[in-house]
Amino acid sequence: MSRIGKLPITIPQGVNINVSKTNEVTVKGPLGELKQQVDPCITLEIEDNTLNLKRQTEEKNHKAMHGLYRSLLANMVTGVSEGFTIVQELVGTGYRAQAIGQTLTLTLGYSHNIIIELANEIKVETIAERGKNPIIKLSSHDKQLLAQVAAKIRSYRKPEPYKGKGILYQGEVVRRKTGKSAE
Repeated sequence: MSRIGKLPITIPQGVNINVSKTNEVTVKGPLGELKQQVDPCITLEIEDNTLNLKRQTEEKNHKAMHGLYRSLLANMVTGVSEGFTIVQELVGTGYRAQAIGQTLTLTLGYSHNIIIELANEIKVETIAERGKNPIIKLSSHDKQLLAQVAAKIRSYRKPEPYKGKGILYQGEVVRRKTGKSAE
């Protein structure tokens, strides 16, 4: 058995899960609605307040699908009930972030500002306190979309190992390298 796949998913109060005949799972909750197409080799059973996934055979591909879909569905349930948040920090002199509605404007030391239009599912908030690095808070009920947007924002200025400048996830530690040393 897949160690991840055999774990049951507890369904919190206020979350509804519907499985169609084409194996499309719809999860509705207080924060939104998500859909996921599940491979036909995986069967879903809803009992009481738990969702169990079972696979048909012990093939390697089916074992991989078992754990994958269990993780995806668990993230969907958590997303529509609690939501996800990613916090990024801009480290560098003159680096700034400003959010107006669904538009994020980044000043990252280039000759121009970077303007990003975010999807409606993502809420963005920027915090700029004097003497501290600017912070970008992204929150959404869709974990996949949220991580994809955060990775795109980070790709504009990846952290570099010599001065530690760039866009970092909060709590991330950049391994520093020593520069040239004159003898």
